[in-house]
Amino acid sequence: MGHLNLPSSKRNARQYRLLDLVTATFFGIVIIFFLLVFTPLGDSLAASGRQALLLSTADPWQRQRLVALVETGKQQAIEACSAEEVDHMPCEDPKRNSQLSREMNFYRERQCPSPAETPLCLIPPPEGYRVSVRWPESLHKIWHSNMPHNKIADRKGHQGWMKEEGMYFIFPGGGTMFPDGAEQYIDKLSQYIPLTGGVLRTALDMGCGVASFGGYLLNQGILTFSFAPRDSHKSQIQFALERGIPAMVAMLGTRRLPFPAFSFDLVHCSRCLVPFTAYNATYFIEVDRLLRPGGYLVISGPPVLWAKLDKEWADLQAVARALCYELKAVDGNTAIWKKPAGDSCLPNQNEFGLELCDESDDSSYAWYFKLKKCLSRTSSVKDDQVVGMIPKWPERLKKAPSRAALVKNGIDVFEADTRRWARRVAHYKKSLNLKLGTAAIRNVMDMNAFFGGFAAALNSDPMWVMNVVPPRKPSTLGVIYDRGLIGVYHDWCEPFSTYPRTYDLIHVTGIESLIKVPGSSKSRCNLVDLMVEMDRILRPEGTVVIRDSPEVIEKIARIVHAVRWTATIHEKEPESHAREKILVGTKNFWKLPSASH
Repeated sequence: MGHLNLPSSKRNARQYRLLDLVTATFFGIVIIFFLLVFTPLGDSLAASGRQALLLSTADPWQRQRLVALVETGKQQAIEACSAEEVDHMPCEDPKRNSQLSREMNFYRERQCPSPAETPLCLIPPPEGYRVSVRWPESLHKIWHSNMPHNKIADRKGHQGWMKEEGMYFIFPGGGTMFPDGAEQYIDKLSQYIPLTGGVLRTALDMGCGVASFGGYLLNQGILTFSFAPRDSHKSQIQFALERGIPAMVAMLGTRRLPFPAFSFDLVHCSRCLVPFTAYNATYFIEVDRLLRPGGYLVISGPPVLWAKLDKEWADLQAVARALCYELKAVDGNTAIWKKPAGDSCLPNQNEFGLELCDESDDSSYAWYFKLKKCLSRTSSVKDDQVVGMIPKWPERLKKAPSRAALVKNGIDVFEADTRRWARRVAHYKKSLNLKLGTAAIRNVMDMNAFFGGFAAALNSDPMWVMNVVPPRKPSTLGVIYDRGLIGVYHDWCEPFSTYPRTYDLIHVTGIESLIKVPGSSKSRCNLVDLMVEMDRILRPEGTVVIRDSPEVIEKIARIVHAVRWTATIHEKEPESHAREKILVGTKNFWKLPSASH
């Protein structure tokens, strides 16, 4: 084929135009690069890209990339979740759990998604949310707008649970089995149980409703851990915590409850509808594991002298007799038993086939541990764990219990830890401006509690502390209960079983240790997810106190801005020789844009 020969002048003009196009393209790329790198436009476009990445967590790689951006401080702020997620609990999601087995209420227990399944976003407050009513006024009323769920008030108002009144929910103090008020009901129980004088200190209220029983037991110096599942009433635990009463979402189903053996001086069920004798009395056996020798069990409502439940009532009495529980009284539909103080009672011949567990069984291990159909042995229980022999409250708070010996040199470590936390809390109050001891702080969590020294040092303040012992750490939660405090086992690579906005102050020592494989530098999860979870359960304007090495505090400081906290870094108390710094963060009170108009 022939070639077309153009005149040289035309050929040169075309070459010049091509050169101009290449040059213009080059300079255009340079200008765009300059705009993206050195101007706010680049930040804006990058942020938009990260937001798109944020909201698309189906791809694990994208999620990991976002976490990396937050860890390096390159993510300005993590996006807010949608308005529909204001009450979201990742491990108690009805939509997710409804497909699971109903056998032994498995579907109502903790069922946690993997991090890859969880959107990385911050839970917003509901529209109209206000800073919570302060304690002790909150025992009697809370803001309606903070949890505008009227179902319980509509269904249970006639029983004295709660009612709507203007801008508030009002709590008269009643319950299904005590519609005239918890105070009268407690007075009735005190005829048979030593509720005053410090003999009893720790109580467990099963299926607690809005926790009025636990709220009013505080007047007797008894600290009650209230729990209920997320069921048709939806928000009962949320109401309890908003009132300032210790509570957590939990279900007695297929697993042990997350408490050590022999923790509670009193176990209470008021129409909790737990089938105690079902599955060969498995649920009664779990209650027996948690109740201290010499402790008291109270069951009000079905099946106690209940119409058409004669067999269930007879079976309940038969199980209690088999375990040598002393029936102290039957008052109306309320039955009260006392657990034997020692190991003198072995299971009698009975239709339930009750037997003692093997000597090798660790009755205090209770993190994702299946319920056993054998009885926890009390042969190893020391006198200072038996109700009536354990030191009275508040003396038991400072006395080293025998269970401290589970840790090497445990008694000495306990006493040193108590002194250390007295110094630290004094420093917190003097130098960190934490509002400790004021009405601004009621619900407190210690994420890595060890012996509960932080909580013990705060005992004189008008607050309570949820002491958390990670299951991979030394098993010290029994010591916490022996000294008259409360807490749970929990692994911080999973979300906690509580509603959003339930704690005023969250404290943690050694935060990075919570995500590490013990004895290794390898991480099981990441600090970003952990801090997003802390943000979920922290109230707006709430406070976080983190103690760790300077390197870890530097990591935390990079993440703080992404979770929208304001933070300051402080030196440790002068007496401390540890290589630590203290970060104090405050959760800013932000709202969704649609909620502010």
